Amino acid sequence: MARLTLEFPEDQFCYSTHLTVRVTDINAANHLGNDSMISMISEARARFLFEFGIEETQEDGTGIIVTDLATTYRAEAHARDQLLFEVGVMDFNAYGGDITFRITRPADGALVAMAKSGFVFFNYKRGKVVQMPATFSGKFSKVNWLGK
Repeated sequence: MARLTLEFPEDQFCYSTHLTVRVTDINAANHLGNDSMISMISEARARFLFEFGIEETQEDGTGIIVTDLATTYRAEAHARDQLLFEVGVMDFNAYGGDITFRITRPADGALVAMAKSGFVFFNYKRGKVVQMPATFSGKFSKVNWLGK
């Protein structure tokens, strides 16, 4: 089976946040566990959406749901490591797109992981996928990117 490779353009990230690895995030191998990394990615995603003024569920019942998650690990992280989560969006289509993540450890510059989370807009009241609102895609013009 081919190995998964995740690489994103350097100018693709438009938000960053720091999260600290907790002792409870450590697995039996004494490093950050996969399940905890997924939780940290979810927290970074929630912070990203909040920063851009995006509610995860609208009054009409429309919300964002994750359709898939791919993660590649490059280095271990340990208890009390502070990690930098850089977040971006790409590959929009009529119904959703991808939220991307680059996770590094600023203390030594190590790349810890790369991740991509697919999402679609879903109306929970109607029980079906719906089109991406223009108010969402409009928030991500190049003027919003970090360092621009």
